[in-house]
Amino acid sequence: MAQYIYGKNVVKQRILNHKQIHQLYLNKAHPDKEMLTLAKQENIKVKLSDVQELDRYGRNHQGVVAEVEDYKTYQLEEVLATLSSDATLVLLDGLEDPHNLGSIIRTAETAGVHGIIIPKRRAALVNATVNKASAGAVEHMKIARVTNITDSIEKLKNEGLWICGTDINANKYYYEQDLTGALGIVIGNEGNGISE
Repeated sequence: MAQYIYGKNVVKQRILNHKQIHQLYLNKAHPDKEMLTLAKQENIKVKLSDVQELDRYGRNHQGVVAEVEDYKTYQLEEVLATLSSDATLVLLDGLEDPHNLGSIIRTAETAGVHGIIIPKRRAALVNATVNKASAGAVEHMKIARVTNITDSIEKLKNEGLWICGTDINANKYYYEQDLTGALGIVIGNEGNGISE
């Protein structure tokens, strides 16, 4: 099933990672020259469209929209198979806001996190809003969807990862902690924090 992503950085990251784009929609009044060049290099079909048509796909499109396949998520085992001995994973416990999910993906990718784990239910899914909020970092991050976060934590512990949780009332800030070695960091829901 196709979905639409939008924004210059988001679409550019998709193209630069050689991920399939079915069609690229550009503002016909002011088509982005870089996008035209990239589309030509990658043999991507381009449709010049009115701003009103582009607005249907999302706000802040910057005159660039792409029709793509749904974002690929991974099984936990697929992510584990690619980890090094000092890997860091982020586990999101019921995060519901797509903007928050996108921001966390963007920050995690910048910080060198190797993968993100999200539950299949009661959590934000990767979509165009998440992709836009991540500024295209979704294209670089392995994201696993799991049935049960608690079971996933047990698997990670069995694989040798240390698990820690975040808490607004913690006695130490993250930069005062020793975060070396294989690590899983649990981040809770926006309102309720980490579940029991």
